[in-house]
Amino acid sequence: MVKIGISGAAGRMGKTLIQAAHSTEYTKLGFALEVKGNPSVGSDAGILAGVKELGVYVSDQMQTELFDAFVEFTTPEATLEHLETCRNAGKPVVIGTTGFSPDQRDCINKASADIPIVLAPNMSVGVNLCLSLLETAAKTLGDTVDIEIIEAHHREKVDAPSGTAIKMGEVIAKVLDRSLDEDGVFTRHGHTGRRERKSIGFATIRAGDIVGDHTAMFAGDGERIEITHRSNSRMTYAMGAMRAAKWVLSQSNGLYEMRDVLGLD
Repeated sequence: MVKIGISGAAGRMGKTLIQAAHSTEYTKLGFALEVKGNPSVGSDAGILAGVKELGVYVSDQMQTELFDAFVEFTTPEATLEHLETCRNAGKPVVIGTTGFSPDQRDCINKASADIPIVLAPNMSVGVNLCLSLLETAAKTLGDTVDIEIIEAHHREKVDAPSGTAIKMGEVIAKVLDRSLDEDGVFTRHGHTGRRERKSIGFATIRAGDIVGDHTAMFAGDGERIEITHRSNSRMTYAMGAMRAAKWVLSQSNGLYEMRDVLGLD
């Protein structure tokens, strides 16, 4: 049985992670963290998440002795702080946080020399299967199509495009020997001129309570192929995170993706 530590216990994703840790047969909740001053501190995490009383009380101090693997879906700044604590304690970390800067990503890379880390912008099994399908589509269609990525999320999401959308673009760009730094188009307004074939375009929607929709469009003359994934529940991410937490415990130090967890590479 894997004892899971989670951060952001009072948030929507934190509560979903608590539910997942409780409902998965190979995991149980060992520790729940929140920021100082949050009214949930001291409350039973199971009651907080609407499960049942678990005897695990939300804390505002990291207690690495209470968990085997730590699952992080918060902010880049909080994630790096918690990652350093886990690194010092030799505890593996599963990171679903998005919006990291290049320097922050470098910090994660350096930490992976000392502990195993799973870093994935989306831990849904379906999304990661879609990434494999995108590789196939890009290899087959090559430079004969225009490629656009459209993503939609709830109004509270603070980074754009989503980490999943960026990952989709990176997968496609790698196959086609392109670079998102050079070929990614993230804003269109006014007179933009003719579209360049090598461009990989991104469009972002923020509205309502959309959990997460992603579509990669390969548009040619006379036909187009769309590979779409829609999430209707955060539980898909949480269950993937539990799977990653179990898997990462048996890995050597290093940085892994969700596709490594699923054996898709």
